[in-house]
Amino acid sequence: MVNKAILVGRLGRDPEVKYIQDGSMVTTFSVATTERKSKDGEKKEQTTWHRLVSFGKLAEICGSYLSKGSLVYVEGRIQNRSWEDKDGNKRTTTEIVASSMHILEGKKSSSGEPKRGEAPVNEEDVPF
Repeated sequence: MVNKAILVGRLGRDPEVKYIQDGSMVTTFSVATTERKSKDGEKKEQTTWHRLVSFGKLAEICGSYLSKGSLVYVEGRIQNRSWEDKDGNKRTTTEIVASSMHILEGKKSSSGEPKRGEAPVNEEDVPF
C-alpha cells in the first residue's frame, strides 16, 4: 500500500509552531496549489489549500525558514484526524504529515517579485 502526497505550492500564512507534552516541536502550515486549465480559449485557475504538519527536526526547519509566500516542495502522507472541540462538537480534518521539504523560493517582496538574490522559480519549470 502507498500513501504519499507530493505538493509544490506557496505558503498561505506563516507557519504556526507549538510544543507537545514531550517537549518536541510541531509546526503546521498551509500550502496552496494552483491548477491552470485552458478550455475553449479561456484560461481558468483552480486553487486548492492543503493543511500540513511537521514534527521534530523538520518542524524546527519549517518553523525557522518558511514564511508566508514561500514556494516549497513537500512530500508526506495523507492523514485524517478527528477530535472534539471545547463545545463537544466532533471535528475532522485531512492533513499531510510532511516527511521532507525543500524551499524552492523564499518569500516574495511586496512588489510580487522574489527578494534580492533569489532566482524566480515558476511552478511549471519544476522538473517532475
